[in-house]
Amino acid sequence: MYRIARKDILSEAVVSFEIEAREIANKARAGQFFVLRIDERGERIPLTIADFDRDRGTITTVFQKVGKTTHHLATLGEGDSISDVVGPLGTPTHIDRFGNVICVGGGVGIAPIFPIARALKHAGNTVISIIGARMRELIFWEEKMRSVSDKLIVTTDDGSYGRKAVVTVPLDELLTNNEDIQRVYAIGPAIMMKFVCITTQKHRVKTIVSLNSIMVDATGMCGACRVEVGGETKFACVDGPEFDGHAVDFDVLMARQRMYLSEEKEALEHYRKKKEVS
Repeated sequence: MYRIARKDILSEAVVSFEIEAREIANKARAGQFFVLRIDERGERIPLTIADFDRDRGTITTVFQKVGKTTHHLATLGEGDSISDVVGPLGTPTHIDRFGNVICVGGGVGIAPIFPIARALKHAGNTVISIIGARMRELIFWEEKMRSVSDKLIVTTDDGSYGRKAVVTVPLDELLTNNEDIQRVYAIGPAIMMKFVCITTQKHRVKTIVSLNSIMVDATGMCGACRVEVGGETKFACVDGPEFDGHAVDFDVLMARQRMYLSEEKEALEHYRKKKEVS
């Protein structure tokens, strides 16, 4: 059993858990994920490792209440336990001293971009970070991102906080005004990552994206996370979750994300009805 050491409500739909999992914390690296199962009858779901503390023996994850399992998970509190936690999984982010880099986090993607920005900073890079969301209430971890960035830009779609813009606007400006950007890392909704890659491609800047949101089983067995990368079929869970963004077929990826919408909706409705009865 894995105890929840801390729970934070980041917004109406977004929750953060710090989970006691010493063996995973000891080995975790930026870019990796883990799989949890709430109880012995529960669904296995992959979640990104958004932070880890080797001294405390904890890992932190941030998740959005979307389907049945994440809604159930959000009902747990500090001191409660999760049945199974397996990890770290996935290929870690390749970290080196590249020079000037940009880290872009959109929505819940702000959480997994944090350990990448931190690792890049520790490696001696100059880190410019851009975080964005639809509105002020959905911006979180601003100070954590600021602590690992040489410069932080905050955007909101509606202009309620920071700059009124989508993340690609300041990104394009930075790339236009600075020819020395060596890498861009982007994590967020698929449509956001697609347009980040369109923006960086015209500037010919290597871009790394994380496709963790498409994973289901996370072992390579179910095949649900198949993606086309450079004309080849890859599995996001075992071949990634990070890929060269300029080689990813985002249209195929987004179509695959929509495949299970009806089943996910049915499962959530069934869960809610059971809760009402109980």
